Amino acid sequence: MTFAEESLSFEPVAAKAYRALERMIVTLELAPGGFLTEGILIDKLRLGRTPVREAIQRLAWEGLLEIRPRAGIAVAPLHASDWLRVIDARRGVEVVLARSAARFVTDEGAERFHDAALAMQKAVVSGNVFAFLEADKTMDEALAFAADNPFAARLAAPLQTHSRRFWFRYKADTGLAESAEHHVGLIRSILSGDEDAAGKDAKRLMGLLRSHAETAARR
Repeated sequence: MTFAEESLSFEPVAAKAYRALERMIVTLELAPGGFLTEGILIDKLRLGRTPVREAIQRLAWEGLLEIRPRAGIAVAPLHASDWLRVIDARRGVEVVLARSAARFVTDEGAERFHDAALAMQKAVVSGNVFAFLEADKTMDEALAFAADNPFAARLAAPLQTHSRRFWFRYKADTGLAESAEHHVGLIRSILSGDEDAAGKDAKRLMGLLRSHAETAARR
C-alpha cells in the first residue's frame, strides 16, 4: 500500500465524498453541462447525505458544480478557451509553491513526492490515464504539504482540478509520457533543495500545459 492509498483509507467521510465526486467530474463521468440531483449523487457515492452535501458545496465554491435551487445541480460546462484562463491564473502560484517546497521539504514530504513520481511512472508504462490523474493529484497534494503555505495551496487546488479536467478531455490520449517527464523533473528539483531550479521547472510545466491549452482552443 502506498502512502497515498494508506492516507485515503483514513480519510473522513466528507473528504472521501469530495474526492470521489471530484474524480467523476474530472473524468467526465458527470458530463459537462449535465444536471443532477443531490439524491442521484448520494446513490452514486453510497455515502450519507451530510458528507455528500458538504462535497457538493465545496465543489460549487470551486466552480465545478452550480447549485440551482429547485432545479438541481449543474456540472460546470467545459469550454476549451477557458483552459488558457485556468493556466494563466495557476502559473504564478505554482512557482511560489515549487520554490517554497524546495526550501521546506521534509522527509515526510519527500516520501509523498517519491510516491507520486512512482505512481506517475507506472501509469505511463501501463498507459493508464485514470491512474495518471490520481498520481497527478498526489503530486499536487505533496506540493501543498511540502510548501508549508496554506494560502497558496488553497488558491492552487481548484485550479489544479480544473486543469486536470481539461487535460483529460483534450490531451489524455497522447500526453502521458511528456507530462510525467515534466512532473518528475520538478520533483527532482524540489528534492534537491534548489529553489531556482524548482521555480523554473514549475514554469516549464505550466508552459507545457499552456501549449496544450492553446492547441485545444484552436480546434
